[in-house]
Amino acid sequence: GYEVASTQNGAAVPSVLKKNTTDLILLDIWMSGHDGRDICRELKRNSTTKNIPVLMISASRDVRQSALDSGADDFLEKPFEINTIIDKVARLIG
Repeated sequence: GYEVASTQNGAAVPSVLKKNTTDLILLDIWMSGHDGRDICRELKRNSTTKNIPVLMISASRDVRQSALDSGADDFLEKPFEINTIIDKVARLIG
């Protein structure tokens, strides 16, 4: 199984990461007050978090390419089957 730390507030992402050992970051494109793509860019520029895989999700398939362009390692369109996300997580943290 996996341990999960979460927040719905994009501004809280850095503090959640500081408090937890992180093997994978799962970001929604649309987070409260922030665009997940902007958060991803910041994470990939930061020497502490740049090598942590980012799986970005969204209900809109139209944002797939912009999510990947922002540095996301993979993208998942909502809704999705639970086995799909489990497989992607396992592959990313391999």
